[in-house]
Amino acid sequence: MHQISEEQKSKTLHTLDEFITALSESDQFQYNTIFRSLKLPISVFENYCSWSDKAYTRNCIVENDKFELILLCWSVGQKTPIHNHGGEECWVKVIEGDIKELIYKTDDLGKLSVVKSSISTTNDISYMIDFMGYHSLENLSNKRSMSLHLYAKPIRNCDVFDEDSGKFVNKKMAYHTCSELLAV
Repeated sequence: MHQISEEQKSKTLHTLDEFITALSESDQFQYNTIFRSLKLPISVFENYCSWSDKAYTRNCIVENDKFELILLCWSVGQKTPIHNHGGEECWVKVIEGDIKELIYKTDDLGKLSVVKSSISTTNDISYMIDFMGYHSLENLSNKRSMSLHLYAKPIRNCDVFDEDSGKFVNKKMAYHTCSELLAV
């Protein structure tokens, strides 16, 4: 697999095409470096946005066998259920707004408890993988927010906490929109 040179490590990626090409030509061990080199204006994401008053939306920019890139669009107060990532790594970059992340662990009896709380603001990046626990995200801004999610391999299913039953259920993942870049 293609290794990232020192020059590429320090290179700032200014277009979505540069970013997608860098991901496509690298292995997942390089994704963190590549994701952190991304510096895009918010206007780049306008064509990928869709909004709902009912829930945040999952808008696929690119999906292939190696990775999945999704733009989440959040209205005020919207949040995800508590979930894992089906065994895949996940990086989240806040494009605009303030996103609160709660990380949960289960005890020996299966009871969930919060073990970490953090707030990410515009351009902050967070990382999650299943051994760290489960997590939920929430838009804390008093306006619409956006976050970019990179998954090392697409997530087809994940475990989602069902508030009514108090148990995790396996859920098939879906998109609200898909871009024409989908087949990259």
